[in-house]
Amino acid sequence: MNETTSQKTFSARASALAVAAGILLSRLVGLVRDRVFAHYFGNSDAADAFRAAFRIPNFLQNLFGEGVLSASFIPIYARLRAEERHEEASQLAEAIFALLFLVTSVLVVAGVFAAPWLIDAIAPGFHGPKRLLTIHLVQILFPGAALLVFSAWCLGILNSHRKFFLSYAAPVVWNLAIIAAFWWKGGHQSEENLAVTVAIGSVVGSGLQFAIQLPTVLRFLWPMRLQLGFHTEQVRTVVRNFLPVFVSRGVVQISAYVDSLLASFLPTGAVSALAYAQTLNSLPVSLFGMAISAAELPAMSSELGTQEEIATALRQRLAAGLQNIAFFVVPSAVAFIVLGDMIVATVYRSGHFGGSDVTFVWRVLAGSGVGLLASTSGRLYSSAFYALRNTRTPLNFALIRVALTLGLGYFFALPLPRLLGIDHRWGVPGLTLSAGIAGWVEFTLLRRALHARIGAIPSLASRIARLWLAALVAAGAGYGVKRIFSPFVDHAFPSHASLVIGPIVLVFYGVCYLGLAMLMGIALPGTLRRLLRR
Repeated sequence: MNETTSQKTFSARASALAVAAGILLSRLVGLVRDRVFAHYFGNSDAADAFRAAFRIPNFLQNLFGEGVLSASFIPIYARLRAEERHEEASQLAEAIFALLFLVTSVLVVAGVFAAPWLIDAIAPGFHGPKRLLTIHLVQILFPGAALLVFSAWCLGILNSHRKFFLSYAAPVVWNLAIIAAFWWKGGHQSEENLAVTVAIGSVVGSGLQFAIQLPTVLRFLWPMRLQLGFHTEQVRTVVRNFLPVFVSRGVVQISAYVDSLLASFLPTGAVSALAYAQTLNSLPVSLFGMAISAAELPAMSSELGTQEEIATALRQRLAAGLQNIAFFVVPSAVAFIVLGDMIVATVYRSGHFGGSDVTFVWRVLAGSGVGLLASTSGRLYSSAFYALRNTRTPLNFALIRVALTLGLGYFFALPLPRLLGIDHRWGVPGLTLSAGIAGWVEFTLLRRALHARIGAIPSLASRIARLWLAALVAAGAGYGVKRIFSPFVDHAFPSHASLVIGPIVLVFYGVCYLGLAMLMGIALPGTLRRLLRR
C-alpha cells in the first residue's frame, strides 16, 4: 500500500535529518582529525606526500563506492523492495557484493605493484625522498580502499532500508583510528615515519568502518549467499547502469586528480593546502547536498504510478530539496569567501600550522565557495536522473564539466600567475575557482535537461537572491566583529585565541543571517523551524 503524500514528505524530512546527523557527527570528528594532522604536519613535504598518496587509492573507493552504487544499485534495489520482491532484492545485493569483491581485489593487488608508475602519473612534480615516501604510503593505503568500497555497499543496503544514521556515522571510527595513531606516535617519530604510522591507522579504521555496519546489513540479508553471476535481469541492469556512472564518476575523479597533479608543480604546501580546503568545502556539500540527495534517491526511486504522477512527485521533491539546500549552502559559500580565515584558523591553526598557512588555505577555500551552490544542487538533479534510470545524461554533462575544469584549471594554476607576475601559490585558488565555474555550467545543463523531461520546477530565483543578500549583509557584520578581534588573533596566543574568537565571529554571522532571513520573509526549512519553536 502506497504512502500518502504527507507521510512521504515526513519520511523524506526524517531521512534527510538522519543523514545530516550522521554526516555531521562524522565530519566533526573528521575536522578534529584534520586539526591533529595540521598540528603535526602543517604544509610540509610529509603533508603533501600523505595527501597525494591518499588520493590514489581513494580513486578506487570513489569509483566503486558510494557514488556509483547510489546511481546504479540503490534505484533497482529500492524498486524491488517497493514492489515487495524481497527475495530478488536480497539476491541482487549478494551478487553485487561478490562482483565488488572480485574487481576490487584485483585492482588492489595491481595498485600496490603499480604504485611507482601511479605516482609518476599523478604527482610528477614530486622527486627524491618525497616521491619515495608517497609510493610507500600508496602501497599501505590501497587495501584500506577496498574495505571502504565494501563499506559503501553496506551504505547502499542500509539507505534502501531507510537506516541512514549508521551508514553515515560509521566513518567516525575510521577518523578515530587515525587520531589514535597520531596520539600514539605523534611527537615520538619523524614526520616521515609518523606518516607511515598514520597510514596503517587509516587501514585499520577502514576495516572498523566496514565491520560496524555489517551486523545490521546481515540482518536484512540473512542467510547471505554470495553468488557471482548475471542470471537475473536486475543484476544485468545494475551492471549496465554501472558502466556509464563509473565513467561519469571516473571523469570527475580525474578532474580532482588533475588538480592534485597541477598542484604538485606548485611550491611546497600546495597539495596539502588544496586538501585542507577540500575538507572544509566538503562539509556543506555533505551535510546539505549529499544528505538531501541521499535521502531522496531511494524515495524517488520508489515512486509508483503513471509517468505524469511520477513526474509530479519528482518536481515536488526537487523544489523542496533545492529550497533547503540553498538556505544552508548560500551562507556557507559567503562565509568561505568573506570569513574563510576565521574558519581555517578555528579548525587548523595549531602547532606547525601558522598564520601564513591560514591565509594560504583561506584563498583556496574562497575559490571553492564560487561553485558551492552549483555542486550541491547538481547532486540532487543527478539523483533525479538516476531515479529515472537515466545514467547517461549526467555522464555527458560530467564530461563537459571535466573538460572545462582541465582547461581553466591549467590556465589559472600555471600560466596566469606568471603572466600577472604574482606568487605562484595563487595558482592553487585558481584550481578551485576553475572547478566552481565548471560546476555552474554542469548544473545549468542538468537543470535544463531534467525540466525538459519532467516539466519545469517553479522558479526559486527571487528566494535565492534574498538569501544571497541576507548572507552578504550578515557577512559584513561578521567582518566588522572580526576586525575588532583581529589584533588578538595576530599577536596574543594565536592558536588559543583562534579557538575562542573564530566561533564568536561565525556564530554572530549565523545569527545575523538567520534573523535577516526571517525579516525578509524567507520560509525556514521545516526542521529548523521546529527547532526554533522548541
